[in-house]
Order: sequence, then C-alpha cells, then structure tokens
Amino acid sequence: MELTTVWFILIAVLWMGYFALEGFDFGVGILLPVLGGNDTERRVLINTIGPVWDGNEVWVLVAGGATFAAFPEWYATLFSGFYLPLLLILVALIVRGVAFEYRAKHDSDRWRAAWDKAIFWGSLIPAVLWGVAFANILRGVPIDADKEYVGGFFELLNPYALLGGLMTLLLFTAHGAMFLSLKTDGSIRREARAKAGEVGLAAAVVAVGFLTWTQVKTGNVGSAVMFVVAAASLVLGLLAIERGREGWGFIGTFVTITLGVAGLFVALFPDVMPTSLNSGIDLTAANASATAYTLKIMTVVAAIFTPVVLVYQAWTYWVFRQRIAVHHIPETVGRTETVS
Repeated sequence: MELTTVWFILIAVLWMGYFALEGFDFGVGILLPVLGGNDTERRVLINTIGPVWDGNEVWVLVAGGATFAAFPEWYATLFSGFYLPLLLILVALIVRGVAFEYRAKHDSDRWRAAWDKAIFWGSLIPAVLWGVAFANILRGVPIDADKEYVGGFFELLNPYALLGGLMTLLLFTAHGAMFLSLKTDGSIRREARAKAGEVGLAAAVVAVGFLTWTQVKTGNVGSAVMFVVAAASLVLGLLAIERGREGWGFIGTFVTITLGVAGLFVALFPDVMPTSLNSGIDLTAANASATAYTLKIMTVVAAIFTPVVLVYQAWTYWVFRQRIAVHHIPETVGRTETVS
C-alpha cells in the first residue's frame, strides 16, 4: 500500500475519533440549557465532560497538522477556500474553552449565565459547520487548474451541505444525550435518556436522507456497507436506550458516527477535494501529497507516539468513569471541581 493511501486512512481515522469523541462534548454543550434547570444541574452537566473535553480536541489538532504535513496542497486549498467557516469554528472552540474555565470564577448569576450561553453557542456552531464543511468537500467545490479555490462563502451554503450540517447537529446532540444518560444519575439521567430517544429519532431520519444522497452522488460498495451498518447501529442504540441500556445506547451512536465518517472518506477516495469546475482539477491523494521522504518520517513518528496518546486518553476515561449527580456538587460556589 502506498504511503499516500496510508496517510489518507490515518487522517480519516483521526476525523472518526474526533467526531465520535468531541461529538458528545458538543452534544452536552447544546443540551446545557435544555437539561440544566438550575445552576447545580448545569454544573453536573459540565463536570461530565470536564476531564475529557480538551483531550478530545487534540484529535482535530492532530488531524489538521497531519493534513498540513502529508497533503500540503489539500491543506492550502481547504483552509483558503473554507477560511470563514473554519475561522468561525476556531473562534467558537476558543470561546467554549474559555467558558469552561471562567464560568465559576465569579459568584454572579449573570456571569455564569453569560458563560453558559458561550458554551451553548460554542458547541452548536461547530456541530453545524463541521457537517457543512465535509458535505461541501464530498460535493465538490470550485477549484481551478492551479488548485486554488475560486468560489465564495455562500456557495458553501447549498441544500446538500446544509442537510449535512443538520445531520451532524442532531447526531452530536443525540450522542451527548446518550453520554449524559451514561454519566449522570437521578432526574438528569432520566431526562437525558428521554431526550436521547427524541433527538436520536430525528437524527436517524436526517442521516438516512443525507447518506442516501451521498451514496447516489459519489458512493461505492464500501461506503454503502458502512452507511448501512451505521444506520443499523443508530437504530439499535435507540432501542437500547428505550430499554434503559445506556451503555449500549452510547456505543450505538459512537459506532454510527465512526462508521458514518469512515463511509464518507471511502466515498471520497481517491479524491481529497474534488472540483465542481469542468476546467478545474480534482485534488487527489496522489497529486496533493508531500514527498515520499516526508511521509516516511511521519509514519515512523506516528508509529511511536500514537499508541502512547491512545493509552493515556483511555486511562483518563477509565479514571473518570463514575456517574455524577446533583448531590456530588458542593453548595459553595467556586471553581468547578471534577468528580473522580
């Protein structure tokens, strides 16, 4: 197997991990004003992701860095053409991260309410725009013969891309509800379980529509298999949560997101960024890649450090595996403590 293909697969795996892990982070943030009836309940919700949200974001940083090093032409065209939506995502993630840290710094209801809104919007905006961005990559965008993006921002807001954004929004919200039902107890757990079923059903309808459209447009046998398994996993996850099996419900949405993203990359390959212009040129894993020597060095580094990162992150989830409830939250207002 050529190293360009290997690195295409590795980047796909990084995005699979990012969406499956950061996806429930986004879902928790989106559900903050829905399931958090008071400040104590909102602190419970935030504490469920407190130990892991920043680690989950490492996946997208590595994915971006790997794309820059392994496929510089892809990186250059993607970040120049999608500059505004990617900038909005970056700002939203920064504001969201600051909100987690500063929410409990001041004993004021207005102060905390403002940061809660920042967490909500900082979760919702990326949840939508990541779907819009990836849908446009699959659909094809105006790339000329010089491998430069020549379109505008509003060309990215087409029906197919907007449907993709709605799909990721609903899937991440359902995924977050599944996670909360698994990580909390008491009334929040019951409400999260009910919300997971409601949002999950809507997500299933939208996902089937988007993935069917994708399969007809650019799909192949491999992507069809992954899309079908992803859809079946979502249905099984919804059945599990209906029966109170939160762990299996979370696994269901986790597998759905992972295989759904995998199917999108399978449908995209060997392209990395197709053009919608007759006179343009498709960016492929071959013509957008770095030199063979660069890919060899990257492969060695990845083989050494990737297992270390995976073990460390798995250990973090294991340490903070207990459920959290309202009675775990101290009455005094101060820096939010994560329950271990």
